[in-house]
Amino acid sequence: MKKSNKIAAAAAAGALLLTGGLTAAANAGASQAAVPAAVPAGDIPQAPEIVVAQNRITVGASSDAVSAALAKCQADKLPFVTVALVDRFGTVQSVLRGDNAAEHTIEAAKQKAYTAAAFGAPTSELAKRINGNGPSIADLPGTLFLAGGVPLKVNGVSVAGIGVGGAPDGNLDEACATAGAEAIAGAASGPAK
Repeated sequence: MKKSNKIAAAAAAGALLLTGGLTAAANAGASQAAVPAAVPAGDIPQAPEIVVAQNRITVGASSDAVSAALAKCQADKLPFVTVALVDRFGTVQSVLRGDNAAEHTIEAAKQKAYTAAAFGAPTSELAKRINGNGPSIADLPGTLFLAGGVPLKVNGVSVAGIGVGGAPDGNLDEACATAGAEAIAGAASGPAK
């Protein structure tokens, strides 16, 4: 191919790209003008018969609770634990992993917290319900029926759970989780008179 043919071919390709770009831009503008703004298909009215209000622990209170639980464990010479706070559906709100806490402690803390939140009882109490004869509540996914999880309740209804995993005994885990729960319960009630 001669040099002049190469230049002509390059110019033609450039013109084609420019024309295509201008056409696409024009079509985009035309389609935007032609389509009226739509109301979202899933927009439903907020009404008690359709929407359920849900209580949650705030981010500040979640942070305070896991910090207090870890501080209790550290004071008890148990720095290798993880503390998790989850809502009643098991969604993690806050996690704090102690120094030298093993990987498995993260999942254990989350599962204990979820179990306590879902059943509204400390996991040490729930563990007593497991008898080992056939299927049981211990077979439910994401649950862990070992001591170390306590529920957080508002007006008697479980809204969250705090769990601790990693201490050599579940009762030690549960003492730390209880300290975390008490830290935010005490803050909510205000100073003693």
